[in-house]
Amino acid sequence: MKIAVMGYGTIGSGVVDVLRINKEKIAQRAGEPVEVKYILDLRDFPGDPMEDAIVHDYQIIVNDPEIGIVVETMGGVEPAYTFVKAMLEAGKQVATSNKNLVAAKGAELIRIAREHNVNFQFEASVGGGIPIIRPLNKCLTADEIEEITGILNGTTNYMLTKMAKEGADFDEVLKDAQAKGYAEKDPTADIEGHDPCRKIAILTSLVCGQQVDFEDIYCEGITKISATDFKYAQIMNRSIKLLASSRKTQGSYSCMVAPFMLSSEHPLCGVNDVFNGIFVHGNVLGDAMFYGSGAGKLPTASAVVADVVDMTKHKNTNIYIDWKPEKLTLVDYKDSVNSFFVRTSSDRAKVESVFGNVAYIDAGIDGEIGFTTDAMPEAQFEDKAAKITLINRIRLG
Repeated sequence: MKIAVMGYGTIGSGVVDVLRINKEKIAQRAGEPVEVKYILDLRDFPGDPMEDAIVHDYQIIVNDPEIGIVVETMGGVEPAYTFVKAMLEAGKQVATSNKNLVAAKGAELIRIAREHNVNFQFEASVGGGIPIIRPLNKCLTADEIEEITGILNGTTNYMLTKMAKEGADFDEVLKDAQAKGYAEKDPTADIEGHDPCRKIAILTSLVCGQQVDFEDIYCEGITKISATDFKYAQIMNRSIKLLASSRKTQGSYSCMVAPFMLSSEHPLCGVNDVFNGIFVHGNVLGDAMFYGSGAGKLPTASAVVADVVDMTKHKNTNIYIDWKPEKLTLVDYKDSVNSFFVRTSSDRAKVESVFGNVAYIDAGIDGEIGFTTDAMPEAQFEDKAAKITLINRIRLG
């Protein structure tokens, strides 16, 4: 099997490395050797072992009948979409790690692949090296998936873990994450929650079989989380995690990305550092947990190569993926019910007149009080919170 890799950055070079490191094992599992013929990139790589494979025009790959599978690790929607579409229309199978592309164009690319009797697979687009998409498509098809809740971003999980362990503040841990290469120079997609938002949109689309637009999902990042919040969390024996969640409700799904204070019993409470964890609840399965490296060169490349092996074994066979382009209307997040931890500079009399029954948490912070509320709809909480002087609020899980 001759393949091409589009994009020779961190993940693309990782794919080439995995194919080299596990060459014999991959050939055994795929039923034939897998060999990289082309690498598409804007740059040249003089001295690289693969320098002779570098090409700059994607049409060379499109027009080469020897190429059976194309790996896309370029990132972004364009030109990745144009290139991938051309590959599928030329009868080539495609594996991608690109969550932006899958979230925006997944349903359409699955349809094009089906029409040309090839496959478009994207295991590495969610959860890095953790297998989650294949289990949802193949292993859990007998289940009605009622909830998926995950820590789906290694950068923010690393930052929150460091804040919890060291009492450091947000700006300090962001600089550290950037210095270690976990956070980009522009960290917006991670710290504002856009990255896990795209991932939960992909997972929800697969579970419901329709297009879920990430723009429709309520999304909140970790920029308002401070060292003081962790002082309260410690007293409450809770951890603060950025969760992406999707729950079946009212004939549709309710989706959200936001920080939660998790109790020590919660299955995701102990998922720390750059690791990801994905909790799945099915009506027959019950509870299941997927845990592992959510990012990184080789773990993500490993998931891409797993798709390559799967597609090598399924030449001239379309593996059915139920994801139609018809858009699903999500339930308004304001209807979802949560309990909240609240920090305020208002006095107890004011708090009790607005919220009624609350449980106070004393962290010894001057000029403010902390408390937790009963469960209530988001809309109701927003109305009540507007009547006090709010410092911060975090949902409880």
